[in-house]
Amino acid sequence: MQTETYSSEETFALGENIGRHAKPGEVYTLIGDLGVGKTVFTQGFACGLGIAEPVNSPTFTIVQVYEEGRLPFYHFDVYRIGDVEEMDEIGYEDYFYGDGVTMIEWADLIEEILPEYRWEIYIEKDPAKGFDYRRVRIEEVHRS
Repeated sequence: MQTETYSSEETFALGENIGRHAKPGEVYTLIGDLGVGKTVFTQGFACGLGIAEPVNSPTFTIVQVYEEGRLPFYHFDVYRIGDVEEMDEIGYEDYFYGDGVTMIEWADLIEEILPEYRWEIYIEKDPAKGFDYRRVRIEEVHRS
């Protein structure tokens, strides 16, 4: 699926809609450059899960856990990860394969440990279409 958004509010709303339909055990990966709206999308996703508290990128803690919504929500930001082995130290498998929903920003940096089944979300800018324009591509991935 591919869609376009023309404001941060539309990007938030797209995330919110997907969050409303998220199921236990699903993993969503976000891939895109700095400033494309990965965190805005994630904030909408969390809202769709019924999470009211502020959701910010857990850049320095790697993972933030939210349990107040209809499902536990595990929000990863792996931008600052130096080595994929750091993910072992925080017990990533408990999150990726648990009963909640996982969102991973900068997921392409830990490609080798991502689940074989996941949703990949690519967010891209196109300055020719405006400052707030985003192209969002969502793909269901099955790898073995």
